Amino acid sequence: MMPEKRLSLVIATYNRGAKLCTTLDSLLVQTLPQEQWEVVVVNNNSTDDTAARFADYVVAHPQLDARMVLETEQGVSAARNRGIAESRGEYIVVIDDDERVVPEFLERYYSLFESHPEVGAAGGRILPGFESVPPRWMSKYTERTIAGTLDLGDRMREFPEGKFFGGGNHGYRRAVVGRYGGYDTSLGRTGGVLLAGEEKEFYGRLRAGGERIVYLPDAVIYHLVEPERLTRGYFVKLCRNIGRSERRRTRTASRTAFAGRLAAEAVKWAGASVLALGFLLQGTPAKGGYLLIMRWQITAGLLGA
Repeated sequence: MMPEKRLSLVIATYNRGAKLCTTLDSLLVQTLPQEQWEVVVVNNNSTDDTAARFADYVVAHPQLDARMVLETEQGVSAARNRGIAESRGEYIVVIDDDERVVPEFLERYYSLFESHPEVGAAGGRILPGFESVPPRWMSKYTERTIAGTLDLGDRMREFPEGKFFGGGNHGYRRAVVGRYGGYDTSLGRTGGVLLAGEEKEFYGRLRAGGERIVYLPDAVIYHLVEPERLTRGYFVKLCRNIGRSERRRTRTASRTAFAGRLAAEAVKWAGASVLALGFLLQGTPAKGGYLLIMRWQITAGLLGA
């Protein structure tokens, strides 16, 4: 029987063998003693050399307690649920397969859950790790959409209203999953389909149940952004699918939730219009233009287009 671990790190992966190895490299220098944690990588039907790369990696780095399991139901939510089922830790931390984590990353989550029994879940800081020079049209608003950035400052605190942890950097006690269930498999990326919202829906259930959820500023990851994610085509597709995901998430919850999301979209349009005008006056009209493209595509997806 394998020894129990206090913390399990779950990574869902799909056709990202090289990126996965980069993520694993950043785990080799974690400050949390290895006997306290494990890595569960869930191969979500990869058709490339991901499995072979991982097998070679663990042979080359035997000090890393990591194993791979196969999940045949396509989708990041199904893969994460499988990772939870396969894990042994009392604390579960979730990241993506295209990230670099700071050396103290796991220690921050471990220390939080050990010293704050009243905290049920947490989310850390997400910063962009661009692999090419960002385009001139990018602003902090469109960057947030592309890179999933989350930066609420340097102080640990409860998540404010309207904010939630990122899918690529959050953690919780195993007991939380027992109380609320796992991720909604109708949401989240599925193969090459850029749906989203699984972490937002999961967060909402925990919040509605009264769980204390905190922002953990020193648990930092860098989301590796490939050049192809900075193209107009990718950006349009991403934003449209964000809208579709929000439509699915809120309509599943209730008519009231969907109506509230539509009302919120109207407010977001007002804000985007003001910001776009500001960019125009500052001599950076492309930033405003892409902000309006983002809003238009999200709205279209929200309305079912």
